[in-house]
Amino acid sequence: MQATRDRIRRAAERAGRDPSDVRLVAATKYVEASRVLDAIRVGLTICGENRWQEAQAKMQAVGERGDVEWHFIGRLQRRKLKWLVGRFTLIHSVESLEQAEEIQRRAHERHTSQAILLEVNVGGEESKGGFSPDALPSAVSQIDTFPSVCVQGLMTVPPWNPAPELMRPYFQRLKQMAELISRLPLQRVHMHELSMGMSNDFEIAVEEGATLVRVGTALFGPRREPVTAES
Repeated sequence: MQATRDRIRRAAERAGRDPSDVRLVAATKYVEASRVLDAIRVGLTICGENRWQEAQAKMQAVGERGDVEWHFIGRLQRRKLKWLVGRFTLIHSVESLEQAEEIQRRAHERHTSQAILLEVNVGGEESKGGFSPDALPSAVSQIDTFPSVCVQGLMTVPPWNPAPELMRPYFQRLKQMAELISRLPLQRVHMHELSMGMSNDFEIAVEEGATLVRVGTALFGPRREPVTAES
């Protein structure tokens, strides 16, 4: 944990940033609840989960804690949004207007407001979801009319490359999109957060403005799907 935080700090300092502006989201997919609790004891404050069933079990094991946030960082399924809204501090991966509409509906039913990030497909990959950069401004303007949804920023998963430096243009592109959106006359949409960077490339992401980095393997080592995991 401390080694990862030190890497974040050094990357922020190289970019002339305040390291406290970057928060570590531990990607806890397939990590046992006992190990998550161990990480919390040494300072982990944000758990990022990909699947509701797995997250629910860990939430129960951890219990109600004011010093721990739960973020949803996995691919969203519309039929499962009913389980997520109101239970996660932040949903990182809203990739369509339809998903945002469903979150608005669920949040309204529960008399709550749900914070989200909009996922942007900066690499234009057909295999991945996300708003295209060209479609984002129009979509954001529509989402701004949803009273129970609060957009806090943008998220991206760039095309994989083993050379972290080659990820830099994608992170730069997301930051440019956030700057563009921040200049629009919007009421409920804010660009406070940039969720970008994972174990292989989070230092480059921090240098380019990430405020949330999603790190799993660098914290917990390689993980394998349990036989009983949700399919």
